[in-house]
Amino acid sequence: MKLPVIQDANLKDKIVLVRVDHNVVKSGVIHDPYRIDATIGTLFHIVAKGGKLILMTHIGRPKDKKTKKITIDDKSSIKPIVDYLKEKLHISIKVPEFYSHNDEGYLSIETNVNHLIRELRNDILDAVYLPNTRWFKGEEADEKEQDRFANQLAGLADIFVNDAFGSWQPHASTVGVNKYLPSYAGFLMQKEIENLERIFNADKPFVAIVAGSKFDTKIDPLYVLLQNADKLILGGVIYNAYLCAKYNISIKGIDEKDLEHAKKFVEYSEKYPGKIIELPYIVESDTLEDKIEGKYRTHYIKELKSGTKLNYVLDVDPKSFDYKGIKEVFDNAKTVFVNAVMGFTPYFNEGTIALDSLIDTNYEAVKLYGGGDTMQELKRLLPGLYIMALDSPKYYIFTGGGAVLKAIEKGTHLGIAPIKKLLKYRKKK
Repeated sequence: MKLPVIQDANLKDKIVLVRVDHNVVKSGVIHDPYRIDATIGTLFHIVAKGGKLILMTHIGRPKDKKTKKITIDDKSSIKPIVDYLKEKLHISIKVPEFYSHNDEGYLSIETNVNHLIRELRNDILDAVYLPNTRWFKGEEADEKEQDRFANQLAGLADIFVNDAFGSWQPHASTVGVNKYLPSYAGFLMQKEIENLERIFNADKPFVAIVAGSKFDTKIDPLYVLLQNADKLILGGVIYNAYLCAKYNISIKGIDEKDLEHAKKFVEYSEKYPGKIIELPYIVESDTLEDKIEGKYRTHYIKELKSGTKLNYVLDVDPKSFDYKGIKEVFDNAKTVFVNAVMGFTPYFNEGTIALDSLIDTNYEAVKLYGGGDTMQELKRLLPGLYIMALDSPKYYIFTGGGAVLKAIEKGTHLGIAPIKKLLKYRKKK
């Protein structure tokens, strides 16, 4: 079924509720506005077609998983985003203030938002930006409470547009609102889906590089990539757990759960001999606090004896990428998918720099980068390459790495719950 897209919506004089993924604020500071800038086309289109904007996004994780307490403070406020949009677009934006809250967050959308909506309709105001959606009790609540909050959000507007590809979790603001309003995919959402197809139907050879701090959060897409990619390279704690499982060594910081996942993965990978490319040189550190001379060293994995105990392994040595056969894998690739930071940030950067630099030497390959830390570290460590990549047809930087992995795991963009819901309710009037 065809995805309902914003181009097909009648936006004139309509209040348009737009879910964006402007989750770019950490401790009150915007570190990279890429995700904001990526939605500008959708916002401009709505205004150009006569629509009135209400924006919403989540910021961080203000809800404590154990206590369920929601912290409302400046660290997870949308204020820096509003200030950025005001300065960039020269528009007037207001944020409604809500007062009814407790340890569970804001209890509801309060009626004082109505005067801002009147200002929108009367062209006194250009846009309204709702507070952090995760400040509301209903955003991540159980089904009944979540549905109540989604209904309240829908009551603010005439049309819902989802342009938040990176916000793939099934919450009230991502999968609930379109139950009550005519709903459409924004331009960014459409662009991300188009580029997912470059992974699903990758030109071969297809090389995938995945790293992470926990094996269990990425284990399912790793199994899929092992089947579908021509070569798979691991990094970070994922790679450390893999090495422990395969070579019977011990690395500090690897918990039993990750090790069990790694053992099963190693066993399964034997069905696909030669697919996993092992980076041969790893960097061990005695401390997590800094990169201190004399406190870190490089090991060649083939020389590590069974039973060896290592301190923290915090990077891949750059010479791994010059190792026989490995450079050729990258040189011959036609598609490269990267969801990886190879080293422990911000101290151990050499592995990531070497990886991204080597990928760039293959001018003909399509290079698809996952969002989040992958994007942030590319910008921090290789700013020139990052700027070039934003405009190169051979590069694409997704706004949500987790969303890409979820789609890979499911084998379709419909594996992302908000996209699936857009289709389910596409005929809603």
